[in-house]
Amino acid sequence: MQSVFRFRKSSFSNPEVECVEIATNIPDIVAIRDSKIPEGPIIRLAPTPWNAFREALVTGAFNR
Repeated sequence: MQSVFRFRKSSFSNPEVECVEIATNIPDIVAIRDSKIPEGPIIRLAPTPWNAFREALVTGAFNR
């Protein structure tokens, strides 16, 4: 299924720097990978946990 994901980087990313990429083109799956290893492992999540993780990042829940 890896080849059907359409990955993209954040619009905040420098296009020449590796980062995390996500794909949301498959219903009910958010796929996440490291752009340095495009053929490498892919984490697949349901949208609800992904959205909770994103919200925690935005609100600073992981900041110390």
